[in-house]
Amino acid sequence: MGHRPLIGITTQTLHSIDGIPEGLPSSWMMNQRYLYAVAESGGAPLMVPLIDDDSETLRAIYDRLDGILIPGGVDMDPHTFGEERSPRLGRTDAARDAVELALTRWAIEDKKPLLGLCRGSQVINVALGGTLYQDLEAEYPPAIKHDYFPNAGFARDYLAHPVEVARGSRLGDILDRDDVRVNSMHHQGVKQLAPGLVVNAVAPDGLIEGLESSNGHFMVGVQWHPESLVDHDAGMRQLFRTFIDVSAR
Repeated sequence: MGHRPLIGITTQTLHSIDGIPEGLPSSWMMNQRYLYAVAESGGAPLMVPLIDDDSETLRAIYDRLDGILIPGGVDMDPHTFGEERSPRLGRTDAARDAVELALTRWAIEDKKPLLGLCRGSQVINVALGGTLYQDLEAEYPPAIKHDYFPNAGFARDYLAHPVEVARGSRLGDILDRDDVRVNSMHHQGVKQLAPGLVVNAVAPDGLIEGLESSNGHFMVGVQWHPESLVDHDAGMRQLFRTFIDVSAR
């Protein structure tokens, strides 16, 4: 096997997750499916610690990475996009917000390959100056149901709704389809699209489900969880493989 690019996958603070009791040791964690999806596509996954108070160390980690994957997770704090907290907001992770925004902005400056999944797509938008709906049901009247969460009994690969994929977009070329059914595990979403981004996928209710760079930089975000679909969807496998191939170059 040739060069396996080193792919940084950000982590999450254990205590930011709903239902985690107090008193457990401070820990960083992440769902294994992201790491397996990268490894099975030819990359070498590396979990990135949330060292938000030591930019020199974080930068040293970043400089060694060939690509960055920002995975799903807890809500972004609305202070990152200039809003006050909604009562319907879930738990947040300040260290994760800071680290992911820093990595994303560095990757944009360097044109380092970047893939954002669910929350990760939202991070890309906020990093470039966009905003989010803090809760779709409360703030986006046309919204269909998007919050098919596993703790409510839905499988992570449950195909919740279709999305329309933009022809001629990078995502459209990768998936080679105009529409695709996706899983859906979120209650936040992109509100104002940031400058420098274009929409590449839309839900039936008009919600932005995907975005990408307008300048050729491999920076792609999708609002769903392709890491849970790769076992039975060739297009989702190709999304990871393309990201890995670009990172290897």
